[in-house]
This record gives sequence, structure tokens and C-alpha cells, in this order.
Amino acid sequence: MGIHKYFQSLSDLEGIYRCPGVFKYQEHSVASHSFKVSTIAQFLATVEDQHGKEVDWKTLYERAMNHDYSELFTGDIKTPVKYALPKLRELFRQVEGSMTREFLNKEFPPELREVYQERFREGKDGSLEGKILSVADKIDLLYEAYGEIQKGNPEPLFFQIYKEALESIIQFRDMDSVMYFINVILKEMIEEETASQSKIKDITEHLLSEDAAK
Repeated sequence: MGIHKYFQSLSDLEGIYRCPGVFKYQEHSVASHSFKVSTIAQFLATVEDQHGKEVDWKTLYERAMNHDYSELFTGDIKTPVKYALPKLRELFRQVEGSMTREFLNKEFPPELREVYQERFREGKDGSLEGKILSVADKIDLLYEAYGEIQKGNPEPLFFQIYKEALESIIQFRDMDSVMYFINVILKEMIEEETASQSKIKDITEHLLSEDAAK
């Protein structure tokens, strides 16, 4: 028993790659994804804070940093598979929860188990912090796909990932930070003039026009 195993496992997360089984020019590990999501969440929360929203920064950082820790036990499962059926999604959550509890009971001293059980739980919920986490997670996924498209990856999956990530982000358009992302950051992205992004621009403008027409 010991926190040593927990600290060691953080390095193991560097060896778990996202979107397995698909050719990529650049691999992204679960560890790097967690860092990027935390950084994006920090920015989104700053925008919300400047618009008068009360952000629980401690909760936000804990959720963002730890949101994919359970993948240490299951690996990264392709999103279309993981979310194919609500029942399948729930089964994955149960497996991840069970394996996480087993790890905590084995490696963590009793006085710290409850604290870390809370930190490792699913953090995406209806709270402001949960919604920020959901958006930040999808923004990083969008940028991972965008990077592959920029590099000329011919795999159609990355256009699908980009489209589905943006659709998910748009669903949170009632948030000031999401509107900032759409009106400022996304605009900067699609206005970059390179031939490889012409399809990205078409997808983005189509989804935004559909949303505006609702």
C-alpha cells in the first residue's frame, strides 16, 4: 500500500494514447489531454467569472485534472463504441468506478480514500464547473482532430470527430465562454487560409448556420 503507486501511475497515463487503432501524425496521451483540458477549462472559467458567474475554482481544477484518471484501468475506448448505447455507457462507468475503488482501497490510506473517490468520480454534470469541463473536453478533442486535418491526414474519422465535437460544444451556447469560443476563437481558426482547412470551414459554417436558424 502506498501513494508511491499513485504517483507512479501518473507516468503510466503518458503511455495511454487517445483514439487508438487509427493512423495519426501526432499521438496524444491521456496525461497530456488532462493537462490541456485543465488549461482550457481555466480559460473558459475566467470568461464566465468576468461575466459575473461564481466559479468554484477548487472543484473545477480537481475535476479537470482527474476527469480521465480511470482510463488508467480501461484504456481509451473509442467514443462511438463507448456511447453507442446508454446501457453500454453505464456499464463502462460501472467498470471504471469499480476498478477505481479497488485501486483506492488497495493503495490509499483510509483517511484519503473518500477525498480521492470524490475527485475521481464523473465530473460532468449540470453545475457550472461540470459544464465547463464538458466543453473543455470537447474543445481539446476538436483541436486534436483539427491538428490531424491540418497535417493532411486522409482518415475521414477526424472530420467526423471535429463535427461531433463542435455539435456538442454548440449545445452549451447559453454559456458566455462558449459564445466567446464560437465568435472569437473558432472564427480565428476557420479564417486561417490554408487549403487543408476548406472542408473544416464548410463544416463549421454549416453547423453554426443551422444553430442560428433554430
